[in-house]
Amino acid sequence: MKIKYEFADGTVSEVEVEESIGAVIIEDRRQEDNLARKERYHCYSLDAAQFEGTEYSDGETPETRMEREMDAERIAHALDGLSEVQRSRLLKFAGGKSMREIAREEKVQHRAVVKSIEGAKKLFMKNF
Repeated sequence: MKIKYEFADGTVSEVEVEESIGAVIIEDRRQEDNLARKERYHCYSLDAAQFEGTEYSDGETPETRMEREMDAERIAHALDGLSEVQRSRLLKFAGGKSMREIAREEKVQHRAVVKSIEGAKKLFMKNF
């Protein structure tokens, strides 16, 4: 079996090899071509948004991802410093519920919820 090699400078060389070795070389070339094809279809560079448009990029860089993760850790740490009641009320309030709605849900006075959330904000900002 003859195996053909094409070099970068354009020269071509043929080598005579046994059938079993030739089969291994041909299979290896086939797998390499398939992997290269997959890379072309499934890999986007970090600069994809600049060259291909924003639909090819999530807009997040490694730096922004790291900042987001650090912020999430800081928020979790700040929430750990609150009592269960303060944490649940603050999260409900941050989720868009009014203080009156929270008071109605928990069957407590409005003023208790206001004081609880104000205290939670102060502690949160102190720990954040």
